[in-house]
Amino acid sequence: MTELEEKIAHLTRALDDLSDVVARQDREIDRLRARVDMLIAREAARQSDSDGGVILGDERPPHY
Repeated sequence: MTELEEKIAHLTRALDDLSDVVARQDREIDRLRARVDMLIAREAARQSDSDGGVILGDERPPHY
């Protein structure tokens, strides 16, 4: 009986630790998602302000 209680206590502790990790990762993902959204918006604004000199895909730059 004591052995089962020890195992349950260990598993409960492990579950709590994993829950903390998942919660921390969720906050980090939210932070990174907001950062990516901000970078996408910044890049879209930069491209709309440029003179159209954007190199797409496998296009060679003019100096080749």
